[in-house]
Amino acid sequence: MHSRLKPPRTTGRVVLVVGATSGIGLAAAVAFAGRADNLVLVSRSAEALDAAEAACRRAGAGAVDTIAEDLTDPAAAARLVARTLERHGRIDVVVHTAAVMGYGSVEAMPAEVFTTVVDTAVHGTVHLARAVLPVLRSQRAGTFIGVNSLLGSITVPQMGAYAVSKWGQRAVLRTLQQETRDEPGVSVCIVSPGSINTPIYYRAANYTGHAARPPWPVLSPERVATAITRLADRPRRHVSVPIGPGNPLIISGFRLLPRLYDRLVGPLLRLAVLTRERVGPTAGTVHHPAPAGERVHGRWPAPAPEQETTMPSDTPVVHS
Repeated sequence: MHSRLKPPRTTGRVVLVVGATSGIGLAAAVAFAGRADNLVLVSRSAEALDAAEAACRRAGAGAVDTIAEDLTDPAAAARLVARTLERHGRIDVVVHTAAVMGYGSVEAMPAEVFTTVVDTAVHGTVHLARAVLPVLRSQRAGTFIGVNSLLGSITVPQMGAYAVSKWGQRAVLRTLQQETRDEPGVSVCIVSPGSINTPIYYRAANYTGHAARPPWPVLSPERVATAITRLADRPRRHVSVPIGPGNPLIISGFRLLPRLYDRLVGPLLRLAVLTRERVGPTAGTVHHPAPAGERVHGRWPAPAPEQETTMPSDTPVVHS
C-alpha cells in the first residue's frame, strides 16, 4: 500500500479515478486535470502513479494525490475512500475504469486467470460502490461513473472471461441505478466504449496462440474521456462511445439475429482481432501490473507524436 497526501486546496471538484495510470483512466484523469479539478488517482502500481501524477499536474490539476490499492482486495476501497475524505472532506465524482482482459476459450484459459478477470470488474465495482455510495448519500450529491464495454451487451468467442466480467459489472451498475433512485442528487452512470486504442489489448492474458489487437474502427481514449467529463457535468444513465448507430446495431444483431451473429462472429474475430503473430500462453498483467507499459495509447493505430504528451515520450509499451 502506498499513498501520498498533500496540503489541501479548496477549489475545483474532488474527482476519484480508479484505474488512473493507463488508457481511458489516465485520459480521464488528464481531462479532469485540465479543468483544475482536485484528483485522487488510484492504481495497483505506485511506480505508474508517479508518471500519472506528473501528467495531471502538467495539465493543470488543482491538486493531485495518489493511492496504490488493488480493488480485488475487499478492504482496499474503504481505505482509499477514507484517505480521500481525510484529505478533501468530500467526494464529488468517482470514475471506475480498472479492468484486466483475457483472450482464450473458456476451456483453455486457466481458472485463476478467468476468475481474476471477472473479479476485477465485478467485485471491484461492488467494493468501490459499497465504500463510496454512503459518502455520496451523506452529501446528498455526487456522481459514480462506471466504465463498462460493448462486451457488456454481447458475447464474442475467445473473449468469454472479459464478456462475463463486463456483463456482471453492468448488472451491478444497473442495480445501483435502481437502488439510488431514492436520492435524486446521487447519480450512477454507465459508459460503454467500443474498440479503444489503449494498451489493454497488448497486455492481456492470452491463450489463443495469436497476438491480439483492437478491432477496427479504433477510437482514441480521449473520446471516452470527453464522454466521462460530460457525465460529471450532466449525469445520464448510459452513454455509448462512439455515439451513433454502430454499437446499437451490433447489439441488435446479437439479440435479434443470434444464428447469423454466431455464424459471423468467429470468422470476424479471427480476421479483425487475432493477428498472424504467434505468441505463447501468458497471464499478461491479470495478476500483476507492469508499470513500464502503462500509458494512454496502445499500438494500433499508432498515435501522432502530439497525442503522447500526457505521458513521457520514452515510456515503452509492454508486449505480453
